[in-house]
Order: sequence, then structure tokens, then C-alpha cells
Amino acid sequence: MNINEHGFIRVAAASPKVKVADCYYNVSEIKSMIDVAEKENVQIICFPELSITSYTCADLFFQTALQQKAIESLFSLTDFMRNKPSMIVIVGLPLLVKNSIYNVAAVISYEGILGFVPKTYIPNNNEFYEKRWFAGSGDLNYFFVEINGESIPVSVNGMIFHTPFASFGVEICEDLWMPVPPSSKLTMQGADIIFNLSASNELVGKNEYRKSLILQQSGSCNAAYVYASAGCGESSTDLVFSGATIISENSKLLAEGKRFSFENEIIISDIDILAMRSDRLKNTNFLPPQDESIQEIECDLEPVSVEKMHRIFNPYPFIPSLEKEEEYLSEVFNIQTVGLTKRLNHTGIKTVTIGISGGLDSTLALLVTARTFDILGLPRENIIGITMPGFGTTTRTYTNAIELMKSLGVTVKEITIVNAVTQHLKDIEHDINTHDVTYENAQARERTQILMDYANKTGGLVVGTGNLSELALGWATYNGDHMSMYGVNASVPKTLVKTLVRWIANTQMDETSQKILLDILDTPFSPELLPADNEGKIAQKTENFVGPYELHDFFLHRMLRYGDSPKRIYFIAQQAFVNIYSSEEILKWFKVFYKRFFAQQFKRSCMPDGPKVGSINLSPRGDWRMPSDAVVKIWLEELKN
Repeated sequence: MNINEHGFIRVAAASPKVKVADCYYNVSEIKSMIDVAEKENVQIICFPELSITSYTCADLFFQTALQQKAIESLFSLTDFMRNKPSMIVIVGLPLLVKNSIYNVAAVISYEGILGFVPKTYIPNNNEFYEKRWFAGSGDLNYFFVEINGESIPVSVNGMIFHTPFASFGVEICEDLWMPVPPSSKLTMQGADIIFNLSASNELVGKNEYRKSLILQQSGSCNAAYVYASAGCGESSTDLVFSGATIISENSKLLAEGKRFSFENEIIISDIDILAMRSDRLKNTNFLPPQDESIQEIECDLEPVSVEKMHRIFNPYPFIPSLEKEEEYLSEVFNIQTVGLTKRLNHTGIKTVTIGISGGLDSTLALLVTARTFDILGLPRENIIGITMPGFGTTTRTYTNAIELMKSLGVTVKEITIVNAVTQHLKDIEHDINTHDVTYENAQARERTQILMDYANKTGGLVVGTGNLSELALGWATYNGDHMSMYGVNASVPKTLVKTLVRWIANTQMDETSQKILLDILDTPFSPELLPADNEGKIAQKTENFVGPYELHDFFLHRMLRYGDSPKRIYFIAQQAFVNIYSSEEILKWFKVFYKRFFAQQFKRSCMPDGPKVGSINLSPRGDWRMPSDAVVKIWLEELKN
């Protein structure tokens, strides 16, 4: 598969074995690592600072012999790259320009040396005395240097390299540690990836700080950050270097290499360029400075085809990892409860009604409401839970609804809708044996009418139970369960609803309530608007009709979070759900997703208020403004191929 076609580029960070001041040996190791990277279809590979000579040469940098050998080795490497049109290499070396030596990164491809990027900030502290040997880029007055008869661009105010698949910039070690790193300017000018050639010594605790610095910079720049540091082959006279390598994308750690190794170490990852560009597109402050000029270098780079990707796509983007579960889920729960708390405080309302079906959504809404009343110091008896059995209600869901309300200490009301809906269908001359959309929606609207009217009767507010996934698919009856006075689950997708309820059950409930919640979690998703089967079990299973919610949540996340095209989402979904769903199944439900998403916007255009809990939301007042008459044709046509 051609990953470039789908918006990815493959990069690597390498820390080779080196010998101090032995350019021949060092370049030989660099070449061997380039060969390894080429077999893995790496397109851009970054080596550490001064990797041709080694970083710890000290006053040997003043020796003409070392300076000249570094240049000879650089051109040896350039010749080595002549038959590698699908790779760019970034290496470090000392470069003599006029009367000063510069610590530079050389960017090389089959076209030759594309440019030199000098280090901007030269350290002069207890550990590094680089100002003894090197000048900073601010001392340069030349835009080109002549070497062996070649005129090669050299960066003065920054340099961006443009390939057909991504643009990148380079900074060197100390540059990252400054209040305003060069990478900040480079990314504002369009660099998608920053490569850092480094020689960062090890101290106790330094690795975690360095890693957090890299992750933070990649996040604030909406960029990928590829970091390669000098390894154990450096001189250990006073310092030890570990060969740290890190690849980060928009604050996320994609790959991290082994430290303290005496072998060549390389890490590889596929960078999602289009995802980062999407974030920048939405950030209207991500504009280039008008008063600074940056050199721009066009680079040729051939596409690559790979058998598998060097990254993992999370099939459940809304569900936190186990190590972050406590923090993430407690935040979601707190946002929901604080939202409802504010609404009740503002209105002065001390009573709410909520429909309890024995399903997951109403369960989460009830748990949020109970927590809210505890915060407000109001008795839980003021929460009026109403279960409204209908034609499709099963014993299991009915029992769970009643038992859950009792265990939480809320007021329990049971109002059957069978007689009212039967009369209503008779009034509108609809055959009760015709189980169509009219039959189903009449039940949903009757339940909403009961909730609204009971709220009026008690001076209360109707808490909505519908979730984000249902809003995306329009899986709600217009002016039925679609409507409430405050929707606490409005931006919580179905996969997260399930995870959140399980977390609450395991961490905050007594044994009786936990048992009820766990059985609710094991109940199939269903609106229960059609009669049960012959065994009294749920016959109408939502996912049999609209498809798996885990797929729809994935589609929704890629579409809204990154603005991905159908072709790209389909490609990524195949990677994420490999061995879970076939390509045919993914495509089938993806078409359903688009058709329903476009057709059901009118329901989202008038949805009730509700708190935003994550990066995705469909509120017409906030994150998603879409005309209800938009046509899905373009999206479906792309999926035909």
C-alpha cells in the first residue's frame, strides 16, 4: 500500500555507534543504518548532532584535518545517496565558513546536499562549552556556502524543506530548550515535521523532562517531532550519552528507542501529515510571521509502498488507556455533573424527571443526576425516575430499571404507555399490527410527553439521555427521545457511555448497585419499540440495523476531529480494525454512516443544551454547523471506488 497517497510519511530517528573523531568509522555506521532504513521504506531519517565526527571532539574541532575529513565524509555520504530517490538523510557535522566553525545539520538526498542548517543557540554552561568552538546561526551573513565547487544553501533565519508529501524543518539540541525554539517559527511557516539532531547527556531524571519537552513542543506546534541523540560511543570523560530517540506527533508519543545501547539503534514511525494540517486549518491563529523570511527548499522524494504501517491506530478513540482511565473518566463524569448542577442552580429548579429504560444511556444520565443532587445537597427523592413499559419492553430491562432506581434512592414511577399509544394509533387510524416507523415513533413521543408533562406538574426539568453516537446517526425520534430540557449525554459517544458506566460501577457503587449496572452493561442496545421475541428477549437490536457503534464512533472521530476524506477514513479503519471487521463490513457500515449522518442533520439543528466533554461535539451552537439540506453525493461517490 502507498502510505503517501493516504497522507502519511515514514520517518526514522537513528543513533549509530560512533568513535570519537573517526569520521570513516562513523559514516560507515551511518551508511549501514541508511541501508536498514531503506529496507523498511523510511523516507526521512535523522541522525544525532555532529554524528559524522562525534559530538565530544572538543578542541579537535579546531584541527584542520578533522574539519576536512568531515567534509570528505559528507561527500562520501552524498555519493552513497545517489541511487536512493525515496530517502532524505539528515546528519550533523562541523562546517567551516570563512573564519568561524558552525555546528550544522546537512540535509542530503539523491539530488545532493540540499542545505545546511546551523545550530541557533550555542550553550556555554557547566556541561557544554560549545561557544569555545562554534558560532551560532545569528553570526552568519551568507545564504550560500561554496564547497568543492558547489554552491549550497545555508540557513540564516531558518530553512524549510518541501517534499511532495510533507514539509520539514531542522533544529539542533539546545535550540529546543530555549523559550522560543526555532521550531516554533518553522512550524508557523509551514513545517509539518521538526527533526532535532541532538547530543543530550544523561542525568538522573533528565530523560523524563526531555521527553515531556519534546511532546509539549510537538503539541504546541501541531507538528511531528523526530529526535535523535548521541549514544554511548561518545567520550565519557565527564559525561555519558545514552542515544535517546523519540518520535512524537502532536503531543503523542509514537515511538521511543532503547537507551544506553552500544549497538546501532533506530526507531521508525508513520507520521499522519493530514491530521496535523487539519488542526492547523481550524486554528485561525496559526499564521506565519510577516516580518521574517525563511529559505524554502524544494526536494524531490519518491513515494513508497509498504506491507504494513509503522504505527498503531486506536480503534476506540474515545476510550482512555488503562493508565489514564481514572483521570479521564472522572473528568467526563465531573463535566456532566457540573453542567447539570449549573443549569439547576441557574433556574432554581429542585426537581427533575428522567425516563429510565433499563438501558445504558438512561443509566448514565441517572448516575449523573444522582451525583448532581448530592453536590447540590438536594434529596435524591427529588429525582423522579419514570419507567414507561411499552410493546417491546422486556422483563430484563424493566426489572433493571426498577431495581436501579431503588438502589439509588430516587422516586420510582411506573407509567405504562400501552393504552395511550393504542388509543393514539386508533385516533390517527393506524393499524396497531403494522410495526412501522409510525408505530415505533408514537411510543417514543408518548414517553417524552409524559416526561415533559410530569416535569411541569412538579416544577421540574427533563434530563435527556440520548448520546453523541445516536445524534450522529439520527437514531432518535424527532421530538421524542430526541428532546429534553438538558442533555447530559449529548457529547458522550456510545463506546464511552459503556466504558463510563462500567468505571462508575467498579469504583463508586455498592455491591447491589454494581450488580445491576453490570447486567445493564451486558444487555444488547435496543430502543425496545418492537415486541419481544417468543422467549421474551429483545428482538430489536440497534446494531443489527445501523451497524456496530464502535465503527460509527471511529468514523465520526476521524470525520469531525481531522476532517478526513472517506477514502482516508476507510484506509485507516482497515488498519485499526484488522482481524475484527472485514474490509467489506467496514465499507458497508461506512456507507450507512454517511447516509444517516447527512440525512439526520435536522435533528441536530434543534438539539437541547448539553455539556461538551471531549474533542467531538455536534451542538449547532458550538462545534458543528451544517445545513440540514447538505447532499451526501460527493462522499458516497468517493466510497464507490
